[in-house]
Amino acid sequence: MNALDKMFSRRDFLKTGAAAGGGLILGVHLPAALAKQAGAEVTTSMPNAWIKIGSDNTVTIISSHSEMGQGVYTSMPTLVAEELEVDLNKIKVEVAPPGEIYINAMLGGQITGGSTSVREGWDKLRTAGAQARTMLIAAAAQDWKVDPSSCHAANGSVVGPKGKKASYGKLAAAAAKLPVPKDVKLKDPADWKIIGKSTKRLETPWKVNGTAEFGIDVKLPGMLYASLAQCPVIGGKVVSFDAARAKAMPGVKNVVQVTDGVAVVADTWWHAKTARDALVITWDEGTGKSLNSAGVAAALAAAMTAPGGAVIKKVGDVDAAMKGAAKTVEAAYEVPFLSHSPMEPMNFTADVRKDSCLLIGPTQFQQAAGGVAAGITGLKPEQITVRTTFLGGGFGRRIDFDFITQALEISKAVGAPVKLVWTREDDMTHDFYRPAALHHMSAGLDASGKPVALHLRLSSPSVTARMFPSVVKDGIDPFMTEAAVSPYDIPNQFAESVIHDTGLRVGYWRSVSHAMNSFANESFIDELALAAGKDPVQYRMAMLSSQPRYRNVLQLAADKAGWGKPLAPGHFQGVGLMEGYGTYMAQVAEVSVDNGKVKVHRVVIAADLGRMVNPNIVRQQLESSIIFGLSAALWGEITLKDGRVQQTNFDTYRMVRMPESPKIDMIIVESTEKPGGIGEPGTALVGATLANAIFAATGKRLRKLPLSA
Repeated sequence: MNALDKMFSRRDFLKTGAAAGGGLILGVHLPAALAKQAGAEVTTSMPNAWIKIGSDNTVTIISSHSEMGQGVYTSMPTLVAEELEVDLNKIKVEVAPPGEIYINAMLGGQITGGSTSVREGWDKLRTAGAQARTMLIAAAAQDWKVDPSSCHAANGSVVGPKGKKASYGKLAAAAAKLPVPKDVKLKDPADWKIIGKSTKRLETPWKVNGTAEFGIDVKLPGMLYASLAQCPVIGGKVVSFDAARAKAMPGVKNVVQVTDGVAVVADTWWHAKTARDALVITWDEGTGKSLNSAGVAAALAAAMTAPGGAVIKKVGDVDAAMKGAAKTVEAAYEVPFLSHSPMEPMNFTADVRKDSCLLIGPTQFQQAAGGVAAGITGLKPEQITVRTTFLGGGFGRRIDFDFITQALEISKAVGAPVKLVWTREDDMTHDFYRPAALHHMSAGLDASGKPVALHLRLSSPSVTARMFPSVVKDGIDPFMTEAAVSPYDIPNQFAESVIHDTGLRVGYWRSVSHAMNSFANESFIDELALAAGKDPVQYRMAMLSSQPRYRNVLQLAADKAGWGKPLAPGHFQGVGLMEGYGTYMAQVAEVSVDNGKVKVHRVVIAADLGRMVNPNIVRQQLESSIIFGLSAALWGEITLKDGRVQQTNFDTYRMVRMPESPKIDMIIVESTEKPGGIGEPGTALVGATLANAIFAATGKRLRKLPLSA
């Protein structure tokens, strides 16, 4: 059992999962932070855990998801506001504290990730808004002694017969005392006023005028600052240290050893950082000092050839079909470790006292923050307050909580509120990295070039085995095998995976395993098209006869990109196709290659993500995911030498610059299907699409990322 399991069990995660997934239960016990707030502000009422209504008619909608650039401060309130009949631009938004009602039923914990926000909240939050609206109408009807059917909600008020009208603020207290309706009728999509419409994001003005609070902005009375020296080899421990020089430097208040290293605490962060640099520390680097990139690659290759492996999919008889194939094709694909590298490095503020604990900062996992606080302080959950700020990027890194643990330990040791801030170098060299992976693929083609058999075997470390080991069953990590199975009509398929711990800690990264598996699958399909002498788009189309959503986005992207038509001199195209997070996506990349240097001129995306809450945010997420994916595909790579990460800042870990950004054209399919996720699929698919375009330009097949290597 790992540290997270010790703090709270899987059963605790799932306790409210069924209820949250099938329909919102109102009247549940509110988290302590909200309960205290509601009690202290006698003019505020909460008809349910998602809505606060003030007697001045202010409406606050609670978001259970962290805002890290993906727009949940707008999309989540939109779902509630549509049914509640309030002006979206007049509401306030707060992020939820830890609480069972705020558990993400799709992930089993109070976690923001996996492109689940809209998918998980789609029914739940609309139902919450409709139930609150029904209760407000019932309260008005009761006061007016009329039938509720004669009343309706409009623009934050209830309107009744003979011109009667009452604001939500006047009705909220009475409404909160009424029984929660079990069944409510949701609005017909034809009557939606804001869902599906492009509206401006609510938090943008705050970010522009500087009032938005990120973790790095937090200030508390009497707060000190901490900078933490960690072992250059992840997992290493302090043997001894000399703090004499550091303690003599300006502003230094204390030097303390914690689990992960030695922290200098001072009156400013710069004083803390410069004094930290003066520490003399002897480290026990542990077994990690033997890690090198070549050794990691060799270990993954050895795991690939070892007996056994967990079966992901088995259809037909691959071995027999391969023996009868007219032609066979084999290839291996490699992807490296990657850093999350959010713009805001890891930080958190903790104020540990004898009878209380305050935690403030950027997290994707409020439940874990509260859990580690309880474990370190020994306090009860109701004595712990977790306040989530805006996240200056997350990408999965802030699902982990090492930096929260460090802030707690430091504050507890010095007896004062402390803000811990990592440097960029700390952040890049002490990450939980996107796993490296190796894929072996083989296929048999018939005389016409159509695949009759496909075999995939992949080896990679498992993030889930570390964080949520109970989720890994029969050797299969479901978050490691996403998009591993080919969507194409191939009668005989066998896919298997081997979990191999390389010794470097790994974490969830934007698009998780979709990026690794799509790179292998979609690169290999292009290789099969070449072996068959077929056009890559038409080759795919011929194997998607029973997949209309795949076919549609592929055709839309190809048409928009002008596939098969003359391009500018020296320009070439590549294509990729994938389903991820309930979203079907096709991409076409247009590139040129000059003296080995790749320039990406254009990326065309066709996406079918079902119902949309806000098309404007969808477009932003698509653009963001393409740029993020291009950075990883072109340059992203974490390498190891003697246990040390070699990349320390953005000079050695490249990002796409503005002049390097391609033109991005989008086709978003109008659909009535249930919502899919959109923050991650674009990132996952761009690597294969780009590699296929580079092959078209050069005739050289690149099977290893990053492509610059």
